[in-house]
Amino acid sequence: MTERFRLPRSLDAKMLYMLLVSLVCALAVFALAYGAANVALQRLYLSPNAVASRQAEFYADFAGYVSLNEVSGRDSAAVSRWNGKHDYVTVSVYTAEDLGLDPRAATGGLVRPQYSAVYGKLYPMQFADGLQYVRIEDSTSIREDNVNRIIAVLLGSLAFVAVMLSYIRRLTSRIIRLSREAGAIGAGDLDAPITADGVDELSQLASEMDHMRGAVIERMSGERRAWEANSELITAISHDIRTPMTSLLGYLELLNENPGDAERGRQFAASAYEKAVELKDLTDELFKYFLVFGRAELQLDTERYDARLLLEQLLGEAEFDLTDAGFSVRRIEFSGETEVEADPLYLKRVLDNLVSNARKYADPAEPLMIVSELREGELSVTVSNTVAKSAPRVESTKIGLRTCEKIMAAMHGRFVTRREGDHFAAEFTLPAMDEK
Repeated sequence: MTERFRLPRSLDAKMLYMLLVSLVCALAVFALAYGAANVALQRLYLSPNAVASRQAEFYADFAGYVSLNEVSGRDSAAVSRWNGKHDYVTVSVYTAEDLGLDPRAATGGLVRPQYSAVYGKLYPMQFADGLQYVRIEDSTSIREDNVNRIIAVLLGSLAFVAVMLSYIRRLTSRIIRLSREAGAIGAGDLDAPITADGVDELSQLASEMDHMRGAVIERMSGERRAWEANSELITAISHDIRTPMTSLLGYLELLNENPGDAERGRQFAASAYEKAVELKDLTDELFKYFLVFGRAELQLDTERYDARLLLEQLLGEAEFDLTDAGFSVRRIEFSGETEVEADPLYLKRVLDNLVSNARKYADPAEPLMIVSELREGELSVTVSNTVAKSAPRVESTKIGLRTCEKIMAAMHGRFVTRREGDHFAAEFTLPAMDEK
């Protein structure tokens, strides 16, 4: 099936189309106006009655000139002077001999106009030297035709300009509207839409501006979310750090107040050490958070790996750490073969966070499950456990989980957590390639 031909729709092409349309409209208006004027000229100005009336006027005017100036029939200079004063009208004088008439027929009685096959209609007129015959050539219809043509050209030009102006006005209104909408966005109204109508360069510009507006909104939203998250983080960290810091200061103050009590001093020192370790863990987590979220994009060193070998190494290390901490770990591996594109160091950081959370909050009496699955083009790894009833309060800042989300998003994967009652599960996924 052949592709349907479409005319170009660029601004240059549209301008060319409008020039052609304007030219056609101008020619049509010219033809209508000039044709109507010619019809009127034939019916009114060149009708027999109108022609006879003008001939009579010219005859009377020339007769008065001849009588007033006593012009003779042979005075061609005087005749030329009259002709020079009347555009498009020419008078020629002929004698009876020139026409082959009997001169005596013109000396008395009623003299009528003569008709000549050569000169046409001739009117008798009394000159100073006798009766002569006058031929009047009326060419004023040429003048009227020129006037009609000029008027038709003007009307056609107006039609051409009107059609072009209508297109230019539409084009200008689109530019003005685009400028106004861009000005509104520049003034801070990012919700103002950019109208992109048509398929030319202006519509492409409007579409790009609208995409840019959406990108700015998205970036500002991301910055706002980041600012809110950082504010929440600072608030939570301040609270989390203040609690062990207050306890640490309290124990040190008790140590200072009871320097002679060795037993109680050891107890206070041990408690102070625990609080110092807690502070160190919090500052370490904070450092990890800023290490990951302090940069717009993570600099990953990703390569393609055999998924089974990669998980065997990473999950094996995680299983060893959890088993060493007293947990009973059960692993279920995926079936099939595939490859994934990942950065092993950052992927290990994700698993380290999950292992750290499990050691803090999981119940060692219950089995801890690590399940990997290959489904719908994704490799999924889920770590689930039962939350211990004696576990400390839930991490308020969720720094580790946010770090995992950022890392997996940078590797085009996902990281999600779920909690139902006392059961907690964390899942991360990677796109599977060459699944077999």
